[in-house]
Amino acid sequence: MDYDIKDINLAAKGRLRIEWAEMGMMVLKEIRARFEKEKPLEGLRLSACLHVTTETASLVRTLKAGGAQVVLCASNPLSTQDDVAACLVADHEIPVFAVKGEDHATYYSHILSALKHGPHLTMDDGADLVSSLHFIALEKWDELDPSVREWGENLSDDERGSLLSNVLGGTEETTTGVIRLRSMERDGVLQFPIISVNDADTKHLFDNRYGTGQSTVDGIIRATNRLLAGRTFVVSGYGWCGRGVALRARGHGAHVIVCEVDPLRALEAVMDGYQVMPIAQAAPLGDIFCTLTGDINVIRAEHFMAMKDGAIVCNSGHFDVELDLPGLSELSTGRRKIREFVEEFSLKNGRRVYVLAEGRLVNLAAAEGHPSGVMDMSFANQALSAEYISREYGALEKRVYPVPRSIDQEIARLKLKSMGVDIDTLTEEQERYLSSWEMGT
Repeated sequence: MDYDIKDINLAAKGRLRIEWAEMGMMVLKEIRARFEKEKPLEGLRLSACLHVTTETASLVRTLKAGGAQVVLCASNPLSTQDDVAACLVADHEIPVFAVKGEDHATYYSHILSALKHGPHLTMDDGADLVSSLHFIALEKWDELDPSVREWGENLSDDERGSLLSNVLGGTEETTTGVIRLRSMERDGVLQFPIISVNDADTKHLFDNRYGTGQSTVDGIIRATNRLLAGRTFVVSGYGWCGRGVALRARGHGAHVIVCEVDPLRALEAVMDGYQVMPIAQAAPLGDIFCTLTGDINVIRAEHFMAMKDGAIVCNSGHFDVELDLPGLSELSTGRRKIREFVEEFSLKNGRRVYVLAEGRLVNLAAAEGHPSGVMDMSFANQALSAEYISREYGALEKRVYPVPRSIDQEIARLKLKSMGVDIDTLTEEQERYLSSWEMGT
């Protein structure tokens, strides 16, 4: 079995951590039990480009239990938990290509390993796997990392064509990836159906809000050991992830400022009790800044120059482009690593700015990512959506689809069951009333 991980001897530690995480993943455990009996993914090759965490281990084990031949690579250079990768290889014979801290070239060489698997199903977190697959098939060589480009250029036309024709469909985990995929759909280049797991209510209402909220604040505190109470915490972006971070920062006693470009989200933030203003106004006020927009250069050179001495800046959006780090470097007279995951930039104006986790996902780079209790639902969506595609791919067009409502509701039902929570059911009279236009007062 081919794989590339840091150290196979870390497997014992990973085994215990996976066991601990799975105690909070009872929905996925129930799905795995059914998959073991029914084998809905029997014979299908599945390439997954995901954060290699304890929760992801539970997902890929479930996919393998369903009969899939799974290969896993990292979706972020800093999010891999090396002991988890070791356990998946040593204990479960799942090929993993991921090393925490891997450089750019290694990151894409690992994606290449997943592409070489010749997947029938793809599973992405950020759409790097799917976009690389399309760039090769469409011969967009300038868009590819050199190692992936060299491999793609050496394929015959038939081999290149079969890369896409072989794929039945895929799933996408996060907001950033969905944005990229919808752009591909609009441009008419998307070559197979994708289910947007991120759009499921049992994903974004819980994973994005509660998971990102808790894990991001956890990452900031682990990296800095700074007190949040009484500090000014600036959140850029008030989507579900931003909502969660703002809520948790306020819960720690921080004064929260929200920066937004969408008037509806800005209005919601105001009515949720936050101060709302442009980032240019917030820059000299904030002690801690966190971006969660999915866009590029949210905090730029002019904002860094306006920040107070000692300002802490981080990102919890998927890619490391939300902070203009090249611009920050140009403004700096020096830089040094002062703590693990904390880099100090000395500005020309004499002030210092501290960047966490190289501007990458602070919740996964400096902490352990989302708690297993919310990833239980997110990854249940991944598993059931993969099953859905394997069954319904013939009826699906080359577009981005939402998770079927029946899957969303089933996951919610299973989650409530695992928590020991009962809910009401409609009476026949109530069902008639809700389905009738004749009945009024």
